[in-house]
Amino acid sequence: MPATEPIRDKHKLRQLAGYYLQRGQLRNYTLIILGVHTALRISDLLRLTWPDVYDEESGDFRTHITITEKKTGKQKVIALNRQAVNALRLLYPHRRGANIFVSNRRDERPISRVQAWRIVRAGVAAIGLAGQRISCHSLRKVIGYFAWKSGTSPALIMDLYNHSSYDVTKRYLGIAQDDRDKVYLKMELFA
Repeated sequence: MPATEPIRDKHKLRQLAGYYLQRGQLRNYTLIILGVHTALRISDLLRLTWPDVYDEESGDFRTHITITEKKTGKQKVIALNRQAVNALRLLYPHRRGANIFVSNRRDERPISRVQAWRIVRAGVAAIGLAGQRISCHSLRKVIGYFAWKSGTSPALIMDLYNHSSYDVTKRYLGIAQDDRDKVYLKMELFA
C-alpha cells in the first residue's frame, strides 16, 4: 500500500478547511485545523477532550496540551497556535460532553477513525484532490512538510513527531521530485 502524502499546497489546505467552515460543519473544520497544527495521529486527536484544551478555572483555552501518545506511550507537549485556538473557540459553544470531536450519532462519544477518514476524503474530493494519496495521516504530515520547507532542522521535526529514526521522518516529509529539482536548479555555484 503506498504511503499517504502531506498536502503540499497551502491554497488547497486552506480550501480543505474552508470547505467545512463554509458549510457550518465546525467539528469537521476543527478536525482539519487541529490535525494539521498538532501533528497528532488520528487516534490521539480523536481522544482529545475539552479539559485537555480548555481551563474552566481561568475560562480560557490552554496554551499547551499534554498527551500520552497511544501508539508509543510517550508523553508529548504541544503548543496550541492561534489558528488552533480560534478553531476550538468556534466549536466550544456547540460542545456536548467532554469529547471535542463528538459523533452526531453516538451520544457524547467521539467519532470513529473511519468517520474521520470519511470527513477528510469528502473534503479532499470536494476541493479537487480526489485520487491523490491523502488521508487522516496526511494531516499529521503537513506541519513537518511546511516546517521543513521553511528551514526547520530535520532533527527538530523528528523530535516533533517523536520518531526514533531519521529515515521515518524523511518519508513523512514526502519529499517529491519537484523538491529535489528546485535544489538542483537554484544552485549556480560558478556565477
